[in-house]
Amino acid sequence: MNKPVLVIMAAGMGSRYGGLKQLDPVGEHGQVILDYSMYDARRAGFETVVFVIKESIAEEFKSRVGRRVERHMKVEYVFQRMDDLPEGYAVPEGREKPWGTAQAALAARHVVNGPFAVINADDYYGRSAYQKIYDYLCAHPDGDRYEYAMVGYLLKNTVTEHGSVARGVCAVDGDGVLQDIVERIRIEKDGEDARYTEDGGESWTALPGNTTVSMNLWGFNRSFLDEAEGRFPTFLDGALADNPLKGEYFLPSVVDQLIREDKARVKVLLSRDKWYGVTYREDKPAVSAAIAAMTAEGLYPEELWPER
Repeated sequence: MNKPVLVIMAAGMGSRYGGLKQLDPVGEHGQVILDYSMYDARRAGFETVVFVIKESIAEEFKSRVGRRVERHMKVEYVFQRMDDLPEGYAVPEGREKPWGTAQAALAARHVVNGPFAVINADDYYGRSAYQKIYDYLCAHPDGDRYEYAMVGYLLKNTVTEHGSVARGVCAVDGDGVLQDIVERIRIEKDGEDARYTEDGGESWTALPGNTTVSMNLWGFNRSFLDEAEGRFPTFLDGALADNPLKGEYFLPSVVDQLIREDKARVKVLLSRDKWYGVTYREDKPAVSAAIAAMTAEGLYPEELWPER
């Protein structure tokens, strides 16, 4: 079996953050969040990383991130483009953003031929998450059903003090198998718990803090890319009719379809680590402080990618 590779979705422009948050340093020596993600992934066994980026930031991304990592991992670059659409479809006039996380994963379809993990570039997941997903991928090829995995987090460990976040809210059975996942795009902290709205804040629904949520750390086999590609036209038919400028092809929605059709089994690997991320610019000081504390404790070296 091919060794699992790491796919990093780094094409988002960070509209709520106000800039290219993927390239905003959080470490003392210019490290960005995904430096720590890749370091943890490399320790877990990943040897190849695929960056999904916008072509417009390619040179800056390579110079500030890619080239130093290339000394320690095999690196591939692929571009998420608005016009990377199935034959017969075109970008609607006025649309300015790509088509969401499932399309971001699809950007890697020409370079990923086996098992892979996929993550967001601007989320810190914790070291144990990568070991769990790597070990699972090595031991679970597809069988009668697709064998996938997701690292799940407690909702209370994944919210920000500075606004709303989007999370995949999960239903998990007693065997740790994902039964259902629903993308909630506006979740806010509410004491030790949280709440979400679907109508712009007119009404709110409570979510317990111990709810399992997805942070888009998934483990798939190649079959997922084939399924996502095959389902893309159906998504586009609906989006072009109902929400042509902002409709998004969410990765969790593809997973949910496969579960409902009994085509995939998704094991939830629970992590109790605290998430750190820079959804908003105000989040950065807390992330930098946490990274500094972990470095002081010896969890990370001062220099992640030394010259050989």
